[in-house]
Amino acid sequence: MSETILRIDNLCKKYGKRLVLEDISFEVNKGEFLSLLGPSGCGKTTILRLLIGIDKPSSGKIFKYDEDITDLAPKKRNIGIVFQNYSLFPNMNVYQNIAYALKSKKLSNEEVDGKVKEIIDIVGLNEHIYKKPRNLSGGQQQRVAIARTLVLNPDIILFDEPMSALDAEIKVILRNQLKEIQRKLNITMIYVTHDQEEAFALSDRIMVLNDSKIMQYDTPYNLYHNPSNEFVKSFIVNHLDMKVKSIEDNINERKK
Repeated sequence: MSETILRIDNLCKKYGKRLVLEDISFEVNKGEFLSLLGPSGCGKTTILRLLIGIDKPSSGKIFKYDEDITDLAPKKRNIGIVFQNYSLFPNMNVYQNIAYALKSKKLSNEEVDGKVKEIIDIVGLNEHIYKKPRNLSGGQQQRVAIARTLVLNPDIILFDEPMSALDAEIKVILRNQLKEIQRKLNITMIYVTHDQEEAFALSDRIMVLNDSKIMQYDTPYNLYHNPSNEFVKSFIVNHLDMKVKSIEDNINERKK
């Protein structure tokens, strides 16, 4: 039986009079890859901000391993986050960018070196170890950002649309690498996206959100075959069916 690492109870968030999240409750298992999927403005990123502690909920509770972390400072939650913009130091190479994350840990130089090189190997950046960010592709820079978070050994990593700025081919390569990293380390990942294909390719479960509420929280298979309402059917099933038809049309066009 899977261990619950995260439990969210009746989370609500208001900014002034605007209700962004309404009565959100869900659980995440250890080692699970969960995607938060939905249109812009549905509350996906707000959930991440609440989980990591950048924002406080208007009401509700957040538990990690049954500990109430709702009011805990971000640095004490052992939750990492990877943003869309890589936020790498341009004057530092790959090794230095990743090592910088360990600066506050009071580790010896030997310990830092071992941890950095281990993570660089895991994310497949050995041949780029001494390159500056300007000499890396977008996908490679994002892997540095992921490595910088992984080296801190967080219990959970949050991702806020990390691939939205990449082209389609690089996206496919990077998401395969990300899934491989997640399986290898058995780390819990929560991933925000508005891309249905991306969510289906990566996730063990997907939470579909709309208008500040959870529409359905389920496996990719069940979301596609058993949508819970018309919104999920339109947002998931119809979109994916249209995508398949477009691919089939392109293949048929090439055959002519």
